[in-house]
Amino acid sequence: MSRYTSLTTSTPAPGTRWAAAVVLAALLALFGATPPAAVADTTGQTATGQPATARAADLLETLPVKGRAPKTGYERSLFGPSWADVDQNGCDTRNDILNRDLTDVTYVNSVPCTVKTGVLADPYTGVVINFVRGTSTSSAVQIDHVVALSDAWQKGAQQLTTEQRKAFANDPLNLQATDGPTNQKKGDGDAATWLPPAKGFRCEYVARQVAVKARYGLWVTQAEHDAIAGVLAACPEQPAPETVQPASAAATVYYANCGEAVAAGAAPLYAGIPGYRSGLDGDGDGVACEG
Repeated sequence: MSRYTSLTTSTPAPGTRWAAAVVLAALLALFGATPPAAVADTTGQTATGQPATARAADLLETLPVKGRAPKTGYERSLFGPSWADVDQNGCDTRNDILNRDLTDVTYVNSVPCTVKTGVLADPYTGVVINFVRGTSTSSAVQIDHVVALSDAWQKGAQQLTTEQRKAFANDPLNLQATDGPTNQKKGDGDAATWLPPAKGFRCEYVARQVAVKARYGLWVTQAEHDAIAGVLAACPEQPAPETVQPASAAATVYYANCGEAVAAGAAPLYAGIPGYRSGLDGDGDGVACEG
């Protein structure tokens, strides 16, 4: 898939010049050795000891803060056809994400593409969902745009090219399989109006929103900025991800009980990270073995 790295930065206040230098260095590490055309190093410094990954909280401070643009003219088709095969692997994006986020996957035929059944450990709710493909059952698992298309349209995507919007709509970083009704409740809400019910996943969720908006040069509203900053205050070292780990990789880490997780130094376990499973999350809040 094509990666678009047009990032927009705002000039940091004097007290944040060092942090901005670190963020810029991290962006180079994340997105390539050649700086994106829209990125300007406003610090006047050369960062040393580049971190492998930018902190989401630092990257958030590089996003412009503006009001919403009008939703006028928004149509889903402006982001390309639904679930195109943008990486030309013979499998549409919806099935690519089902293959990534589900475990115990079976297919409708011998070609490993169209998912017939599978198991989703839904990071948004902390609930395990048994997916079965069918007219009345497929909607139980939907693919959420972490940054909704309509939200993106109102915060900079109107200025993207058609190909950039298509890439945005099919970018795996911006896509997450989740519980259908929960996805419907989210709608096109941003972090100021909607966060995953599983509190343990909120840090990763908003970090992905920040990373996506940085990747495509989008902005945030003041309320959205403050909501994201509030979540990240509880996890200041949360990285801004470049990719999403397949569920099959996470499933290879298994703890029979919380005692094992504690002994391994892995507790607490958050929904969406290796080792988490709903069987260890007694109160269903997305955080297992927290006590």
